[in-house]
Amino acid sequence: MDQYDNLSAPGDPSQPKRKPASPCILVIFGIAGDLTKRLLFPALCNLGSAGLLDETFCIVGIAIEPYTDKSFRKQLIKDVKEFITDPKAKKFGLSLVNRVHYISGDFSNQKVYTMLKKKLVKLETMGGSKNCLFYFAAPPEFMAAIAIGLSKASLLTQKENSYFRRIVVEKPFGHDLVSAKALNTLLLSLVDEEQIFRIDHFLGKETVQNLLAFRFSNGLFEPIWNRLYIDNVQITVAETLGVELRGNYYEHAGALRDMVPNHLVQMLSLIAMEPPLSFSAASIQEEKLKALRAVQIMTPEQVLSRAVRGQYGPGQIDGIEVPGYRSEKHVAPDSSTETYAALKLFLDNWRWLNVPFYLRTGKRLATHQSEIVVQFKSGPSTLFDGLEHKIQPNLLRVFIQPEEGISLHFNAKIPGPALQLGQVDMKFKYSDYFGFKPQTGYETILYDCMNGDHLLFSPADMEETGWAIVQPILDLWSALVPRDFPNYIAGSCGPQEADVLLLNDGKKWIL
Repeated sequence: MDQYDNLSAPGDPSQPKRKPASPCILVIFGIAGDLTKRLLFPALCNLGSAGLLDETFCIVGIAIEPYTDKSFRKQLIKDVKEFITDPKAKKFGLSLVNRVHYISGDFSNQKVYTMLKKKLVKLETMGGSKNCLFYFAAPPEFMAAIAIGLSKASLLTQKENSYFRRIVVEKPFGHDLVSAKALNTLLLSLVDEEQIFRIDHFLGKETVQNLLAFRFSNGLFEPIWNRLYIDNVQITVAETLGVELRGNYYEHAGALRDMVPNHLVQMLSLIAMEPPLSFSAASIQEEKLKALRAVQIMTPEQVLSRAVRGQYGPGQIDGIEVPGYRSEKHVAPDSSTETYAALKLFLDNWRWLNVPFYLRTGKRLATHQSEIVVQFKSGPSTLFDGLEHKIQPNLLRVFIQPEEGISLHFNAKIPGPALQLGQVDMKFKYSDYFGFKPQTGYETILYDCMNGDHLLFSPADMEETGWAIVQPILDLWSALVPRDFPNYIAGSCGPQEADVLLLNDGKKWIL
């Protein structure tokens, strides 16, 4: 399985040992934010403790907060102790802190980029790499300013076979189809496509990556992976958390923008794609893009019947009273922003004709669970018509978080003299089989960025296609103000209309 080496978890003892990533300086714009302390730095510590970072690796962070090198390192030490639990990763993190440098400044001020250029030259003279990875961990409104600032300082120019300059862009990539195209146009006027890594950390999850191996290395499933045997596909990303302190961002985004054109659409493409010619990034991205381009674009009338939105009101999560969305910090008291979205999508191609793909995502739901469910069509039930319980459909469930694994749900006879059927599961967890340690989802992504591997990243046309799928829904929802918000209680499974979406098809949500 050499072709899958790049998909294995960093430090996984069951996989062939990988080489350290290419040497580079990681420049993080917005380093003082939550993303760095909760995800990026822990991921780097996991990589480093597994021997997957070059010994010259260092970090330059830029943010508006008035830190110095010394004061920021002091804060970073606190973050390491709070957010990193693995002893080896924590030990590496406390050492890596000494290779973190800080620049305080406004992203829109060109002086920041002059200071950055001087810092990079200084680090190079001290033995640092000339390779640079510029990570945009700042709010979306700063992406253009950062890219332009780097370009004006001549920091984006790379020399082939000598050193690289790459940019990593966090989602959301644009606010809608028009802004996504505009951002792509801007970036591609400054750098080549091969220098851009549009990130979706869900694709760093081991289980999501394993969909490629699962589908195309197992002769058991691929022959039945089509409309003749599959009844429907469900993709769920459910959260118990509310918007927390992200009200300012969420008011301009909402559940649909925040999750569907990136996370959920990417998972759909992995389920729906045709076999690639090879496991190269270009070949896989080509097939994923074909699948997304086959998704039917809804008419306004179809949006009314195939899309559901919701907003949580006050309720209970794990027995604790929580406020409704409109009472959250930085949220308007009459907000019409959705915190829940459910869609029914169809693909116009041979493999998936008339097979519904149900997507849903929401905050303040009953469970914290992300998974993909493939429901197979039931066989003839004539033999079992007289039984007390009806035959249940076979389910293939891919668990993405918090537990990562795969299960197959099927029918079996219940022991005893009477013929009665029960449902059983064949299930595996990564931790049981491969000694897999929980990761942040950013380890493989960062490693691949440093090595220039685009397998887990979206090219410009894929990002735009994702936005094209949801644009009619965004247009209609912005034109029609919801009158029933809030329409689900915090701690519930979401609005009743989402259940009706499937009940109208004679189906129900699995979870």
